[in-house]
Amino acid sequence: MNGEQVVAEFDAFRSEIEAAERRVAGEIEPGARAFVVAILVFVLVGSFVLPHTGQVRGWDVLFGSHGAGAAAIGLPERVFAWLALIFGVGFSMLALMTRRWALAWVALAGSALASGTGLLAVWSRQTVAAGHPGPGIGLIVSWITVIVLTFHWARVVWQRTIVQLAAEEQRRRVVAQHQSRTLLDSFDDPDTPSTRTGDSEDR
Repeated sequence: MNGEQVVAEFDAFRSEIEAAERRVAGEIEPGARAFVVAILVFVLVGSFVLPHTGQVRGWDVLFGSHGAGAAAIGLPERVFAWLALIFGVGFSMLALMTRRWALAWVALAGSALASGTGLLAVWSRQTVAAGHPGPGIGLIVSWITVIVLTFHWARVVWQRTIVQLAAEEQRRRVVAQHQSRTLLDSFDDPDTPSTRTGDSEDR
């Protein structure tokens, strides 16, 4: 085996490792936490059926129907409801079904944003003008669910990040070991150019 063949095999070996690492880096393995996230998504969907304020349910907050205007539903409640639906339900389900790390990141970021907006929504219902209802059970349940959902997505993403760092370190170690072995093999190979040059000089 000459030096060019050694380099070619080493490059192919490194490409295979990098491709495997990219596949691992792009996926999540939530394990038992996936069941917890699925339950939280189900609870979040159910919270839209419950009243968010007075007799106005979550679906009414989303679409401004069934007395939403009379209850003085403001922008914070609408924004929170849409964020909870899009990120807490939509992207969470997509991340669970596809196991894509990028979607898990989006679900985490959106749920965290919804958690902050939910605090503002609850506060706005508590400080609404006299004669209008305060925060309902649906709003409280959805807000708490989004907070817990954010916590679990943070754990999943952080665990995946640790695995990525460990895999990258392992790849570097394996590549370094393989490189050292291929270099030693090239030195020991009698057909390498350096060996043939030495033989010709001896003659």
